Amino acid sequence: MIIFRYLTREILLTMSAVAGVLLLVIMGSRFIRYFTSAADGDIPVSILGTLMLFHMPGFLELILPLSFFLGILLAYGQLYLNSEITVLVACGTSPNRLLTVTLLPALIVAVLVGACSMWLTPTSSLHNELLLEEQRSNVDFSSLTPGRFQSFGSGRTAYANDVDEDDRRLQEVFISESQKRSDGTPENVVTRASLGYQTTDEDTGSRYLVLEDGDRYSVEAGRAEAERLEFGTYAVRLTRASEAVETDDAEFATTTDLLKGIDDPEAMAQLQWRLGAPVMVLILTLLAMPLSKVNPRQGRFAKLLPAIFIYVAYLSLLLATMDAVGKGKIPGVIGMWPIHLAFLAIGLLLTFNAQRKGMSG
Repeated sequence: MIIFRYLTREILLTMSAVAGVLLLVIMGSRFIRYFTSAADGDIPVSILGTLMLFHMPGFLELILPLSFFLGILLAYGQLYLNSEITVLVACGTSPNRLLTVTLLPALIVAVLVGACSMWLTPTSSLHNELLLEEQRSNVDFSSLTPGRFQSFGSGRTAYANDVDEDDRRLQEVFISESQKRSDGTPENVVTRASLGYQTTDEDTGSRYLVLEDGDRYSVEAGRAEAERLEFGTYAVRLTRASEAVETDDAEFATTTDLLKGIDDPEAMAQLQWRLGAPVMVLILTLLAMPLSKVNPRQGRFAKLLPAIFIYVAYLSLLLATMDAVGKGKIPGVIGMWPIHLAFLAIGLLLTFNAQRKGMSG
């Protein structure tokens, strides 16, 4: 029991440190992308925290297997350098006992990864997709920054001197847009109004910016004259009714729904990825044990590079096979399981060779 607690603590502490660094890097990269979108006015800053929180299960699904793999390599590598493994083996702790002790925390990590892949990640991905779709439909008001020109696409640029935070009414509105006349002649239209607010047509679902007390100028290139229209109320259509977000993709489907749709190649590929994620943790544990054995003169990082190469090859083959299964190039019955079996065989072979030579030799 003392040996179990000691080895488990060493592995989990190292895994936590590695996972923390990887999580910081990945979250930082994703946060920069979202922050750039928020700075461009595509999404409001207020939802950045929610988006990052619901991305966490997807991040952990990818990070935990690698972190645990590296945790075993680094923790056991240090134990080999300190000759602690040699002492344990000399005291009667067999290589099989060490493997059994390591598999127990591996089962805990596999359960966490399985919970993420089969439940938390698809649920969180769907939540984020719906949230972003909602913000895309409301981007005209929710992300408009006072005192700044903002593009709405289709050659339209808008500006508001001030925005009322309570009812989101715009003060001193300016809109510039490129249009074409009925004969196809291009023209630039500039609209100025004292007040503006957004409304949605209940029948069509289209969004309009209603302007009050302003002027509208139509300017054609090459002409010295401009048409001026003075209005009390004028409605500018911002966008047509948006299509509903595609929530029937295999990525967003629950695992139960994927089991019902196993005849669909994409559903089968997604299902095998989710089921294979916890299996990958156990296979990586089997690979890491013999790879963690290092000579004290080599240092604890001697086998880190080839171990990472094996992990990258494993993950790359899984992703490539997943894509092939989703496109119907590989039968779903075969799927991704040959990749798992191949690396399981490699792990068993490495473990057998390490035990034959002696874990402390």
